[in-house]
Amino acid sequence: MSQKSLADIQKEVDAYISQFKEGYFSPLSMLARMSEEVGELAREVNHHYGEKPKKTDEADNSIEMELGDILFIVICFANSLGIDLTEAHDQVMNKFNTRDANRWTRKNVEP
Repeated sequence: MSQKSLADIQKEVDAYISQFKEGYFSPLSMLARMSEEVGELAREVNHHYGEKPKKTDEADNSIEMELGDILFIVICFANSLGIDLTEAHDQVMNKFNTRDANRWTRKNVEP
């Protein structure tokens, strides 16, 4: 498995999308696509962990592939708006490490 940075992945997706005249979809269309993909993930999770078995003629998708589809759409969304996802991640982690620093019970870690 190759180790790619988030910046590398954003560049890879941009190179892929840039080869098409249509380019990135509008933010509203991407939000709709993301919602579709989250629904597909929910269906897969329900099949694997819920009470709803797959139909015999239903496609054999996986949670991994559905998460990959969501990641692709998130990256497209960020790229189209000029958002650096590494920076966005760092800001979110800072928020969790400050605002929510004492919100959850930490595991006991022995030195």
